[in-house]
Amino acid sequence: MRLLTGLLSLLCVFSFSAAADEKLGAPLTIKEQTPIADLMAKPVRFVGRTVQVKGKVTDVCQKMGCWMMLTDTATGAAVRIQVNDGEIVFPKDSVGKIAIAEGTFTETKLTREQAVERARRQAEEQGRKFDPSTVKGPVTSYQVEGAGAIILEK
Repeated sequence: MRLLTGLLSLLCVFSFSAAADEKLGAPLTIKEQTPIADLMAKPVRFVGRTVQVKGKVTDVCQKMGCWMMLTDTATGAAVRIQVNDGEIVFPKDSVGKIAIAEGTFTETKLTREQAVERARRQAEEQGRKFDPSTVKGPVTSYQVEGAGAIILEK
């Protein structure tokens, strides 16, 4: 009887300590994912559309958790998932995990001066040195304005 009680207690501990997927923001609604490589190969095709992407989290905003980079491990293609500060906070320890994100795919056109300023802010957020001469412009960038995401535990 003691053995049975001990085994049941151990089972309960493991079932409660098992990590669950972390759901952030609005629930995901799209049934079919768009491969990140397809999205970035012909981005103009997807501008203004709601998309769902899946990839490995390779970077996260270390200040506010307001963006994360998802990378397709097979192709190396990457897309930034951006949210308004405070609406969703991507966990800083998500790097290395797989995530699914959904939102509107957007295009941003920047002058060289705007691109320099954005690159300066990003370098500051990531705690790295910044050299304005590395920024060529004007720049067109694409990203997903995130509405919801799931950080997968497994």
